[in-house]
Amino acid sequence: MWVWSKLSGAKWMDAWEDRFYGNPNAVISKLKSQKTVRVEVYTETEEEAEKIKAQFGGSTRKLVHQNWAAMSEPERPPIRIRSSVIISGSRDDDARESLQQQFPGRHIIQIPADMAFGTGDHATTSTCLRLVTDIAAERKRAGHDWKLLDLGSGSGVIAIAARMLGAGYCHGMDFDPQAVKVAKRNVERNGVDQVKMTENDVLKWQPDGQWPVVVANMFSTILQQAFPIIVKAMEKDADLVVSGILNDQWQETLEVAQENGLDFQQVIHKGKWTTARGRLRQ
Repeated sequence: MWVWSKLSGAKWMDAWEDRFYGNPNAVISKLKSQKTVRVEVYTETEEEAEKIKAQFGGSTRKLVHQNWAAMSEPERPPIRIRSSVIISGSRDDDARESLQQQFPGRHIIQIPADMAFGTGDHATTSTCLRLVTDIAAERKRAGHDWKLLDLGSGSGVIAIAARMLGAGYCHGMDFDPQAVKVAKRNVERNGVDQVKMTENDVLKWQPDGQWPVVVANMFSTILQQAFPIIVKAMEKDADLVVSGILNDQWQETLEVAQENGLDFQQVIHKGKWTTARGRLRQ
């Protein structure tokens, strides 16, 4: 077994928690000074540890005489999204069949915990999923075809769910190459077509078309800079879901969004995070 570790300022603790959320082998500890945190990720191979080091710096070392199984958290129970979607973190090939029998008529998605966050149980991801499920139901009732753009796609769970819920096409993008690699693996694992995952920096990306549904789950500082680009990617009557916003950063984010012609009709606070659904001002 190997471990990657890095010391970081305590002010970045939320960012580290988000980055490795869903990885049962990640540990974040505050040091006695309270101004520094130690971030650690335990891996089965040196290669995995070195990949994290290449991305974030820090150091790696080999552990001896450790019980790998004992260090892992027990498998989380399936996540229920409305009455439509069940998300399992299991790697067991038989898990889908078992859950399909337990929850007939629902879409079953397998997203094992990995180095890319977004397993579905984080407050930002789960709230986005619920809002996308609502949007899908509304568009189905109205008989409208739709497609989805997922900015900051992480593990790809939102794009995968949207495709299962009726989106004709989904494009997920993330600046993190490891997240994109994991997302592509999850698309294949769940057997969905018409879902594309690409590595893009949203602040450097220029939309080549407009979308009826856009999800942007990213830190508020990035989101605020990205609003002019997001607006260009939206159809006139598009639904927008934004998340990744700390509650105390919501008002500032809202003001920037409004300056870019956006209004929000639904704002949800869950834990310390805010998620909102909005549209272009008519």
